[in-house]
Amino acid sequence: MSLRVSFTVLSTLFCVTINAQEQRDSTGTTALEEVVVTGQYHRQSVDKSVFQVKVIPRRVIDNLAANNLADVLNQTLNINIVPNPSSGKSGVQLFGLDSQYFKILIDNVPLINDEGLGNNTDLTQLNLDDVEQVEIVEGSMGVQYGSNAVSGIINIITKKSSAYKWQINPYVQEETIGSEYGFAHKGRHIQSLKVGHNISEKWYMNGTYTRNDFAGHFGDRKGRDYERNDGHRGHEWLPKLQNNAKALVRYNGDGLKAFYRFEYFDEEVSLYDSLVRTNLNSATQTTNPTASDEIFLSKRFNHHFNLSGKLTETINYDASFSYQQQKRDVETYNYRIRSNEKFDQESFEYESRKGFYSRGTLNNLFRNRWSNYQFGYEVSAIDGYSSSLAGDFETDHIKRRLESYDVFASAEYVVSKKFSVRPGVRSLFSSKFDPQTAFSLSTRYLFENAYQLRAVLGTSPRSPNYDELFSYFVDINHDLRGNEDLDPERGYSAFLHLKKEFWAEDSAWSLKSKLSAWYLSVDDRIELTIVNTNPLAFQYNNIDSYKTWGLSYTNTLSYNKLQLSGGISFSGQSKNLESQEDFNDDYLYSVQLNGNLSYRLPKWNTVFSAYYKFTGKQYQFLQDQNEEGEVIFIKGEQDQYAWLDATVKKSFYDNRLQLTLGARNLIDITRVNTVSGGGGTLHSNATSSVLLGYGRSYFLKLSYNLNL
Repeated sequence: MSLRVSFTVLSTLFCVTINAQEQRDSTGTTALEEVVVTGQYHRQSVDKSVFQVKVIPRRVIDNLAANNLADVLNQTLNINIVPNPSSGKSGVQLFGLDSQYFKILIDNVPLINDEGLGNNTDLTQLNLDDVEQVEIVEGSMGVQYGSNAVSGIINIITKKSSAYKWQINPYVQEETIGSEYGFAHKGRHIQSLKVGHNISEKWYMNGTYTRNDFAGHFGDRKGRDYERNDGHRGHEWLPKLQNNAKALVRYNGDGLKAFYRFEYFDEEVSLYDSLVRTNLNSATQTTNPTASDEIFLSKRFNHHFNLSGKLTETINYDASFSYQQQKRDVETYNYRIRSNEKFDQESFEYESRKGFYSRGTLNNLFRNRWSNYQFGYEVSAIDGYSSSLAGDFETDHIKRRLESYDVFASAEYVVSKKFSVRPGVRSLFSSKFDPQTAFSLSTRYLFENAYQLRAVLGTSPRSPNYDELFSYFVDINHDLRGNEDLDPERGYSAFLHLKKEFWAEDSAWSLKSKLSAWYLSVDDRIELTIVNTNPLAFQYNNIDSYKTWGLSYTNTLSYNKLQLSGGISFSGQSKNLESQEDFNDDYLYSVQLNGNLSYRLPKWNTVFSAYYKFTGKQYQFLQDQNEEGEVIFIKGEQDQYAWLDATVKKSFYDNRLQLTLGARNLIDITRVNTVSGGGGTLHSNATSSVLLGYGRSYFLKLSYNLNL
C-alpha cells in the first residue's frame, strides 16, 4: 500500500482541526479524565502531568482481543514490533533503538527476564488479562526509572479493585495462524479464568489463570515428522505453549494501602531442525531418518509487595519490594522421525536472571502552595547466568552478579496557575561500573486559549549486555571478543508537546490534537570495531554515536458513538561511526501513519473497531567488504508495509456474554524485502526479506462476565 493511499485515508481526520470551534471549560466535558501513575508523585489526571503519557485503556485491549503486549503495541506510532521466529521472541524498537534501550515495568517495578531487568523483554510473555491500562512515556527517563530507560518506558498497570462483591470472568479464544487452523496441532487456542472478590470494604483479592497454545506456523515447512532432507522440516514460526497464573491481595485502609502480587509463568518453545539425517543401512538398503531438536523451557516467578500511605499528615510514602526469577532451560535430543522416539537427551540451564529489587519514595516533603519535593531510592541485586549455547564465551558459561544503588530527588514548582516546572537528578552506583548521573527538567505551561505546552529534557545511561562484556569467539578463522572495560552508553532526549482539546457548543463532539517534536542522542555507543587488520580481529568498544529527531501530529475525534483517531510521524536517524574516519551516516528519514476507528451501536449492543498502521520505507547502513577486503558501509532499504486489524464485539444478556469476531493482518503481510544499495562484494544489490507476520488471521473470542 503506497504512502499516498495511506495519507489519503487519514487526511480527512487531520483537516478537522482547521474547523474546530473554541474550547469550552474542561468542567463541561462528560468524558472521564484519564488517570496515570507513571512518573507522578501520586495518581492524577493525565492533563495535570508534567510528562506526556500515552494511555492504552482496557477498552482498546478488549476491542483488539489482545492477549499479550505485542498484540496492542503493533498499532502505536514510533514503535515497531520486532519478531524473531527462530527464537519465538518479540522485542520492541522505539525511535530506531532496540529493546536494550527501552524499559518495561509492571506497577512501577521493572520486570525480570532471562536476559535482563526491564529491558530485552519478550513482549509475547506479558499477558494482559489482569491489566487495567498500559502507560507509555517516550524519551530518557533516567531520573525516574534508572539505567536502560534511554528511549522510553512502558508501565503496565494491573487491576486492583472492583465495584462488585464477586467478579467471575472465563473466556475462550480460537484463532487461525494465517490460513492454518485445527483443534489439535494448528492454530492458537486460549483459555482463561479470572475471579475477583471484595472480602470487605478494605480487602480485595483476585486470581487469573491463562493457557495460550500457539501451535506454530508451517509456511513452506512440513512440521516435526517430515523426513526428507530438503530444508522443509520444522516450522516457520516456532510453536509455543504458555501457562500464566497470577494472584493479588490488596488492603485499602484509611492511612495505609498495601498489595501483594504474585505471578508464575512458564513457556515451552519447540525447535525442530530442518537438517534430516537419512541414516542409510547399506545391508538392507533402508533408511531411518533422524534429526537433532531442542525444547526451550522458561519459568518466571515474580513477587511484588507494595506499601503506601502517610508518614505524617503531609508526607506520603510509597515502597515496593520485589523478588523475581526467570530461568530458561534447554533440552537437546535426537529424534527418530518414523517411530517418534527421542534419544540422547540432555537438559541444562541456558540463561537466567534472579534477584531482589526495591524502590521507595517520600512525597510532599516541605510542601506548600507553590512547591513539592520527592526523594527516593532504588536498589537491585541481580544474578545473571548465560551458557555457552546462549553466546560465545571464553568459559563454558558466564555467571555474574550486578548490584546497583541509586538515589534520586525532584521538586515540582508551581510558579503560577499556568506554569509549573520539575527538575530532577539521580545518582547511579554500581558494583561493575563507575558512578553515573541522570538529569531531568520538565515543564508545563497553560496558554490563555487553553493550549497546553510541555517541554521535557532527560538523560539515562544504558549498561552493556553480556555479549558486549564477555563474548569470546576465537579460532583459526575468527577473532571476536567482548570488553569488560566498557562504559555505559549515555542517552539524552528533548521533547516538546503542544496539545489542545476542542468541543462543540452542544457537546456533540470533541477533538484532541497534539503536535510533538523530539531530539534523542546516544553517545559512547557500543559497537563491534576492528582492533587489528592482520589477522582480522574484532572487539566491542565505546566508539560511536546515534541521533534521531522527528515530528508527530495526532488527533482523536469523539462524535456521539464514534471515536476516530489518527497520527503521522516523520523522523530521521543518524549513526556516526568514529571507528571509520571516511564514513558519515547522514540522516535517514522514514514516515509512519496510524488510524483507529471505533463505533458503538447501542441498539445492537455492538462495537465495531478497526486499527491501521503504515510504516514507510526504512533505511540503514550495512557493513560489507570491498574487493580489497576493506570494511565499507552500504545503504540498505526496507520496503514499506501496512497493518490492519478489525473486530466486531457484541454483548448479550445484559452484557454478561460477549462475542468478539475479528481479523488480524488483513493486508496479509508476511515478509518485507530489504535491498542493499550496492558497493560491496558480499551483499551488493542483494535482496533479503524480514519475516514480520504469518498472514491474515481470524479469531473468535467468547467471554462471560458474572458480576454479583
